Amino acid sequence: MPTIKILPENIVNKIAAGEIVQRPESVVKELMENAIDSGANNVDVFIKNAGKSLIQVCDNGTGMTEEDAILSAQKHATSKIFNIDDLNYLSTLGFRGEALSSIAAVSQLEIKTQTRDEELGTLVRVSNDGEISSEKGSFVKGTSIAVKNLFYNVPARRKFLRTNQTEFRHISDTFKKIALGNSKISFKLYNENDIIFDFKSGDLSKRIQQVFADNMTDALIPIDEKTDIISVSGFIGKPAMLKNCKGDQYIFINNRFVINRQINHAVFTAYESILQKGDYPFFVLFLDVEPNKIDVNIHPSKMEVKFEDEKSIYNLLLAIIRKSLGIQNLVYNESEAETVVDYEAAALSGANFINSFNSGKGINRPSNFDNTKYSDVELDKLFGNIQNDPLANAHPQFIDDPFSQPVQKEFLHKRNDIDEEEKETGSSSFIFQLHEKYILSQIKSGLIVIDQNAAHRRILFERAFHQLKRGLPLSQQLLFPYKLALDKEKYDLLKEILNLVINLGFTITFLRSNNIEIRGVPEDVKHGKEKEILFEMLNKYSEIISDDKNKNEENLAKVYADSAAIKENTKLNEKEMRSLINHLFSSANPYICPNGRPTLIKISLNEFSRRFGNTN
Repeated sequence: MPTIKILPENIVNKIAAGEIVQRPESVVKELMENAIDSGANNVDVFIKNAGKSLIQVCDNGTGMTEEDAILSAQKHATSKIFNIDDLNYLSTLGFRGEALSSIAAVSQLEIKTQTRDEELGTLVRVSNDGEISSEKGSFVKGTSIAVKNLFYNVPARRKFLRTNQTEFRHISDTFKKIALGNSKISFKLYNENDIIFDFKSGDLSKRIQQVFADNMTDALIPIDEKTDIISVSGFIGKPAMLKNCKGDQYIFINNRFVINRQINHAVFTAYESILQKGDYPFFVLFLDVEPNKIDVNIHPSKMEVKFEDEKSIYNLLLAIIRKSLGIQNLVYNESEAETVVDYEAAALSGANFINSFNSGKGINRPSNFDNTKYSDVELDKLFGNIQNDPLANAHPQFIDDPFSQPVQKEFLHKRNDIDEEEKETGSSSFIFQLHEKYILSQIKSGLIVIDQNAAHRRILFERAFHQLKRGLPLSQQLLFPYKLALDKEKYDLLKEILNLVINLGFTITFLRSNNIEIRGVPEDVKHGKEKEILFEMLNKYSEIISDDKNKNEENLAKVYADSAAIKENTKLNEKEMRSLINHLFSSANPYICPNGRPTLIKISLNEFSRRFGNTN
C-alpha cells in the first residue's frame, strides 16, 4: 500500500492560501489592487476587529457579469492574462488569478457586483465546503467584496495573529502605500465605523500631504526625468527629512509598490555625502519601465521584481538623484553639478554600480584615508586590549542624566592609566571634541576616541532598561503640559504599550479624537524635545514590536535611547564631555552601544610610532 497520497482538494486550497493570505493586511492588499484594476476612481475599505471579523472593499469600477463573478472565485481565474506571452506585457497589478480563491479557502466570501449596463447585479457566496452559489439583485454599480471571519477554519493561523492594534497597523500601512501609488483615485479607510483616512483624488504632491503632513512638500525635492531606458518621477527629501529609522522609503515600479534593495542602494549612494551612519532619507519614487524589461512574477505577493538590465537602471537612478540633489546645492560634484546629465553614458558606466547591496553591507563612503590593510597583530594593537582594559572591571551601576552630574575627578583615567605626574598635580589630560561627533582623550597607553552618540545611547539604554524591569519610574512633571495629535496607528500603539511608557517615566493622558497630553517625561528628556522624542520613539518601536514582553522592554529601552541621545553635530563643553565619559564607564558594558556599534576605539602609542615611521 503506497505511503504517498494525493491530498484532498480542501486541504490543498488551505495550504496554497498560506502563500497569498498571511494576515488580514494581505487580503486588503489583494482586494484593493483588484479594485484599482477594475478602473475604479473611488475605493472604500471597511475593517472590523482588525480584519478578523470583516474586511470589505467597495469600488465603483466596471463591475462583473454573473458568469464572471462566479468564475472569479475559482482557482486560476483571471481577466488579466490569456497566454504565457502576456506575462511580458503586464499592465495590471493582479494577474495570477489566485487571490479570491485563496481568500475564499480561509474565510466566508461574499461578492456583490453590477456592471453599468445591467439593471440587476449578482450576489455570489462561497460556502464552507467551497461550493459557489449566486443570486440576482439590485446593487450599487461596481463591486463590493466582503471577507468575513478570516481564518475561522484554520485556527492555527488565527492563533498566531498579533494584537488588533498591530494587525490594524499593518492594514493601515498597506492602505497608505497603495493610496500613495494611485493619487488619481479617492480612498477611504473605516475602522469600526470610524473613518480613519479620507484621501481625495489629486496629484502626487497633494496625496503626500494627505498621507504625511500639509507642509510636507516644502521639505521635498521633485524628480521628473525621462530616459530611453527608464522614467523617474516623485519626490526625495531634503537633509531636514533625514531620520534614523527606516519606514519612509517608497518605491513604485509601473505603479506597483515594491521592495528592491538595488534601488534603495542607488538612492542611498546618491545621498552618501550628506548621510551619517544610521540616517535614512525620505523618498517616494515612481519608476516607469517597459513591462517586458522586468519580471514581477517572482513571489505570490508580487512585491519583488527583477530587471533585465539592472546595472543600467541602477546607474541611471543614481545619476538622476545626484543631479537633483546637486541642483539644490546639497551635494557637489563638478561632473554632476550641470543641469544636463548624459544619461546614456551613465547607463553604460560601471563605475557607480556597487554590488554591496547584495552583501548586506552598508554604503561605501568616500574616505580621505588610504586603504592600508592591517595584519591581525596590528589590529590587535589597535583594538585587542579593549576588553582587557582595567576599566572593564568597574562595577556597573545605573546612573542619572550624564549632563546633570558633577564632574568626577577620575573621569577616564582610573587605576593604572593615571600618570604619576597627574596624581601629584591633580590635573587631567586633554579632552577634545572632533567635528562635534567624537571625543578624544589622552590615556597612558595612547589615545581613546569616543563616539558621543553611541556612548550616550549606552548610558540611556541601561538606565531605561533598569527602570522598565523594576517598574519604578523616575519622571519630571511639566509645568505646562503638551497637547498633541497622533494618527490612529500611533494613538493605538501608545495605548497598547502605555504601561511600558509609564515605567519609562512618561505621564500620558489620552484625550478625544486621537489627541494626548504629555504631563511628565523621563529625567533625561531635555526641555522642548518632549514631542520630538515621543514621536520618534513610536515610529521606531512600531517597526520592531514583538509578542515577547521581555523583548519589548529591551526594544523600548533601545528606541528611547536612540531618540533621547545627543545627536551628532552637537557641541559639548568640557564638563559635559567629562561627565559623559564618567557615566559611560559606570555602565555595565561601556564598549558597545545597544545597537552593537562600538562606543570607543583605542589607538596605542606604538601604532602612532608605526604610522609615522618612528622606529626609535
